[in-house]
Formats: sequence, structure tokens, C-alpha cells
Amino acid sequence: MTAITAWPSQAQDWLDERGKPAWIAAMIFGFIFFWPAGLALLAYMIWSKRMFNGSCHRRHHDRMMRHHGMRSSGNTAFDSYKSETLRRLEEEQGAFEAFLQRLREAKDKTEFDAFMDDRARAARDSAPDTGDLR
Repeated sequence: MTAITAWPSQAQDWLDERGKPAWIAAMIFGFIFFWPAGLALLAYMIWSKRMFNGSCHRRHHDRMMRHHGMRSSGNTAFDSYKSETLRRLEEEQGAFEAFLQRLREAKDKTEFDAFMDDRARAARDSAPDTGDLR
């Protein structure tokens, strides 16, 4: 990545480190000095959900941990332990996400079955009683 294309990412990281007040200050300065820049920052803050939650710093921290997480410490035993632990945690995360998906599917099926039962009951109740004509 060249310096020309890297500066937006560097600016975003710098603002994320300082949190939402830094983003708001940048937006205000953008409106003061060149209103389209302020408008663009406001749109970006809304689109990226930086305006409505306080997780700018957390996103930056998570990104930095992923970036630095696989760096070698120089101790092969520790690096082996770390990679094995990370692998195990990723497997557990995958298993947990699969479990949550199965729960959602079961809940959806239960709700759909209840809907179909209610619909069939309503159709049965509203159908005219034809009786036996003989």
C-alpha cells in the first residue's frame, strides 16, 4: 500500500484510537473548512455505525490484536501453545455459532408450525358446516 492510498486508513485508525469525540471534532472541522468534507464524514460515521455506538476504540483494538496476534514471540514453546489455543478457540467459536444457528432454526420451525396450526384452525372454524345432506 502506498502512502497516497494508506492515509485514509491511517486517519481512520488515528481517529478510532481517540474515540467518538475525535470523529465528531473531525466532522465539525470538516463542516467549518469545507462543508462537503464534513458532510462526507457525517455520512461515513452513520454508514459505519460509528455515530451510534461507542465501539470505535474496540474495533481498532480488535484489528490490532488480529494483526499482532500471529507475530512470533521468539519462544517456540509459547508460540506453539498460542497457535494451538487460538486454533482451539476458533473451533469452539465455530461450534458455538453452529449451535446458535441450530437454535434459531428450531425456533423458526416452532414458530412456523404454530402459525400453520393457527391458520388451519382458523380455516376449520370459519368453514361453513355443510352437514350431511342425505
